[in-house]
Amino acid sequence: MQPDPLTVGFIGAGNMAEAIAGALIRSETCLPANITMADVAPERLKTLAAAYGTKTAADNLAAFAGSAVVFLAVKPQQAAGVLSALAAKPGYAVNRRKRFVSICAGIRIEKIESLLYWPLADSQRRAMPIIRVMPNTPALVLAGMSAMSPNRHTEKEDLRIVGSLLESMGRVLEVDESAMDGVTALSGSGPAYLFYLAEAMETAGRRLGFSPEQSALLTLQTLKGAVALMESSGEAPSALRKKVTSPGGTTQAALDVLEAADVREAVVEAVAAAARRSRELSG
Repeated sequence: MQPDPLTVGFIGAGNMAEAIAGALIRSETCLPANITMADVAPERLKTLAAAYGTKTAADNLAAFAGSAVVFLAVKPQQAAGVLSALAAKPGYAVNRRKRFVSICAGIRIEKIESLLYWPLADSQRRAMPIIRVMPNTPALVLAGMSAMSPNRHTEKEDLRIVGSLLESMGRVLEVDESAMDGVTALSGSGPAYLFYLAEAMETAGRRLGFSPEQSALLTLQTLKGAVALMESSGEAPSALRKKVTSPGGTTQAALDVLEAADVREAVVEAVAAAARRSRELSG
């Protein structure tokens, strides 16, 4: 007997929800007909249905009730209101095992539990594990990094199912929720640090006389190549850096400027600042 196909629902249909749904479809992890999207913008739902063949729901409860895995993909400032409204709806219940996955930055599991569990009996609460996930924007091109933290009702099979969904758009790491602020700072915000470096390199290229297009090409391919080399070599970044740094050479001249400006420590402090802000926002 074949197991029932996995059904996935999305409360919120923004860019990250689209990235996850698109990855599930392209990887053939889920059929479009088994993915349901709910959003306050009907035109957005029409666009996604036309592009991917996903189903749409009239409201959040419909997407919730019809799915074995439910992604909360609204803006963090909207999360409390959306969850409160969902739990207050007539017909809100957990009649089969349901994995509730939040990708809302800064919203702690304890908060989600307080909003979703109060109408439910103990048996229903145990049947709906809550998993907090921090993805990042490279998930849009199937190169994402996601970290997931489960609550006390989460079993190994729940983590396997949710992990397999997240793996369709990149790599996945399970962490304790106490580490989520660090994840947010390092990988969640991390792409912006690389974009910042790319901006600076492109600016330098233009000042050296290259056109904007030439500067962009030189910068992008260099960054792509460096990342590919780190992945394929298995060597530490420090070892690879030393291999391209000849004493008294051009790379050494550049690194001397960075060291004099204490750029390494600035980056470390920047990530720490992001982690502090994440803690502040999550209360």
